[in-house]
Amino acid sequence: MPVFEYKCEKCETKFEVFHKSSSNQEEVVCPKCSSKENKKLFSAFAASVGSSSPAGDSCASGNCSVPSYGGCPGGMCGLN
Repeated sequence: MPVFEYKCEKCETKFEVFHKSSSNQEEVVCPKCSSKENKKLFSAFAASVGSSSPAGDSCASGNCSVPSYGGCPGGMCGLN
């Protein structure tokens, strides 16, 4: 199920909505003020691949020594 983030135009509350499919999106209502004036936000996604690496050993820290994953994909080590 796709998850979309929205921001209410009236009360400025940010919230997430689970849609049954990306092509069939239901009407979005703010959970705080019930407004139907909401703006879809652009958001990034995150994926977890496991936690078998030592503490502090990650692409974000520039330490890409996890051999089972082949290091950081796409040159992301050190956030170049």
